[in-house]
Amino acid sequence: MKYYGLILGLLFISGCSQESQNKFGRALQNWTGTNGVLDIYAGDKLVKRFINVDKLSTATATDGTSPRPYRYGYGYVDENQNLIVDNGEKRVYFEFSDYSTAYVFYENYKN
Repeated sequence: MKYYGLILGLLFISGCSQESQNKFGRALQNWTGTNGVLDIYAGDKLVKRFINVDKLSTATATDGTSPRPYRYGYGYVDENQNLIVDNGEKRVYFEFSDYSTAYVFYENYKN
């Protein structure tokens, strides 16, 4: 009986469009979480780092059909840029422009 549910679920997912599969994958990743790091650069200098970022989201227009030109998320400000949440480092909401912000988002390799 366990295998019947697994097979049925796999068949359901394989019958979905690519976009539906992508949304399902993002929802699963959002549920399981990630250990992301977001580095913000001004030229070649690292000016801000956020750690323990679970995802970056693209904002959508009020009507919900078109994307807006910025991303947002939640993470801890890594004041000393050591990739570890230290005492006093707070979890914050952030957003940044897709057009003018040089950034790199990656998995934290220290944890």
